[in-house]
Amino acid sequence: MSGESLILVLDFLGVFAFALNGALTAIGTARLDIVGVITLAMITALGGGIVRDLLLGVTPPLTFRDWRYLAVATVAGLLAFAFNRQLLKVVPLITVLDAAGLSLFAVTGAATAVALGLGPAQAVLLGVITGAGGGTIRDMMLAQVPSVLRSGLYAIPALIAAAITVAAISSGIYGIPAALVAAGSCFGLRMLGVRFKWHAPRPPQSRRRQRGDLE
Repeated sequence: MSGESLILVLDFLGVFAFALNGALTAIGTARLDIVGVITLAMITALGGGIVRDLLLGVTPPLTFRDWRYLAVATVAGLLAFAFNRQLLKVVPLITVLDAAGLSLFAVTGAATAVALGLGPAQAVLLGVITGAGGGTIRDMMLAQVPSVLRSGLYAIPALIAAAITVAAISSGIYGIPAALVAAGSCFGLRMLGVRFKWHAPRPPQSRRRQRGDLE
């Protein structure tokens, strides 16, 4: 599989996972109607890629040049709307889908940046932005502090995945195995952070305040 084909497949998988996440969040958290569900599914799934393309000067963004992106996001949103009762019974599913979308987009964002000639540091940063972009827009639309700013180990796993991707491309070994290792590293670390409530370092006063709140 060529590099472009691999990026495309991972992009579609990320779109599907993030669209399901956005739709289930709209149903379970915000209790929106079908218009709100599909809208939040599309924004969550496509927001990161649109931000990536705009920063890279790729206009119009790929989402608007390839109908399959909108189709995948719409299908995922409709599936979530139709089967939300069954899906919402799986309590961690929203978090798992969010981690999957984050992982896949961190890889494709970094790989796309390298393919367009950006340096390693810029490519890693763009990978993080691509992974966290859709979820950030989703949270802002729901009037919530974005997960990337408050949730345990959100940006750091994406950073690691993007760094692994850039290192693999620079070494000439990028392919399906390397992409899976990069995405798997992000997904595993993100889920461990959720499971064990790991957080990125916080200012000392924040930790003291948190202990006081718990008391």
